[in-house]
This record gives sequence, C-alpha cells and structure tokens, in this order.
Amino acid sequence: MINRIRDIRKDKGLTLADVAARCVPPTTAQTIGRLETGMRQLSLTWMNRIAAALQVDPQLLVRSEHGLVPMTVARLTDSGAEALTHPREAILPSQMAGEDPLVALTIEASSGEYRAGDQLWLRQIVNDSGWGRLLNRDVLVPRPAGRFAFGRLVDRDGRRLAVLPPGIGQRQIVIENPAWLAVAAMLVRPL
Repeated sequence: MINRIRDIRKDKGLTLADVAARCVPPTTAQTIGRLETGMRQLSLTWMNRIAAALQVDPQLLVRSEHGLVPMTVARLTDSGAEALTHPREAILPSQMAGEDPLVALTIEASSGEYRAGDQLWLRQIVNDSGWGRLLNRDVLVPRPAGRFAFGRLVDRDGRRLAVLPPGIGQRQIVIENPAWLAVAAMLVRPL
C-alpha cells in the first residue's frame, strides 16, 4: 500500500508543521514527514489521527500500488491553464469526519440546467435549524413511500418545505416533516 498523506496535505496547502499541530495530541513535523515517506509505519492509530488533522476519511490516506488513480495535472488561473510542476493525485469527494453525509443523484433525463449523464453530489442535512439558509438552492427531499422531490427550495415554514422542480412550467411540491434534506454541493458532468 502507498500512503497519500503528502498529496492530500499539499492539495490542502498545509505544511508538515500545520498537520503536526492539528493532530490530537499534537506531534512533530518530523514525525509527519517520516510517516509520509514510509520511514515510519503508518499504523491504524496514526491513520486516524492524520485523517482527522487533514479532515478526510482515513481510507483516503492509502491506495493500492496497482490501482489507477485520476491525477491533477493543471490548474486554471486568471492567465489561463497552467501545468503543475508536480502532478498530484486528485482527491475525489468523500465523507469527512464531522461533516454531514454525502448522497448522490444521477440525472437520467435532461431537466432545467441538468443534462442526462450528470451526477449531482448533495450534502445530507438532518438538523432542520439550518434549512432556512438553503432557500434558492437545489435540494433533494425524501417523501412518503420511498419517493423524493428534487428542485429549488423556494419556501420554508418550520418543517414544511416548498420545492420547485427544474424545467419550465413545473408546479411546486410541498413536503411536510421530511426526515432530512440534501443540498447540492457538486456537479459532475461528462463532456
């Protein structure tokens, strides 16, 4: 197994000292460096400590030697696309410790701004105290009998939500007392 601590640390713009200070209990930059390079064994305890410090799932810290992984090879700046001096492994979306869980919605038929083949990642929020700040955002809301409503959250009155599905001429759907709602966080679109 190959560890990805360095790639993830650099992707997040952190130094060895930053990661060491974020560990609970704090450790030294030298220890983090040894774990990154494999000079010190990456135990399960260290994986959990470093994953928490980097705010990623512990499983993201390791990968198989034979697995093909997507690479970040360039970045887009004000002056255009620039090559990275050192390509690094792309970090795919995952559930991070302490965050609301992720769910995905596959778009099979074009609707509104969404195209067939799109994949929408949404952050599931159970605590209704934060729902008010999600007005005018795209949400997925469970309904009775295993159904869902998807669209723009256009109104909220306590635990009563009004969702306007994407597309022209759609009628709003009112959902009372949903168990949770999930807000759109990332769109993955094949070209």
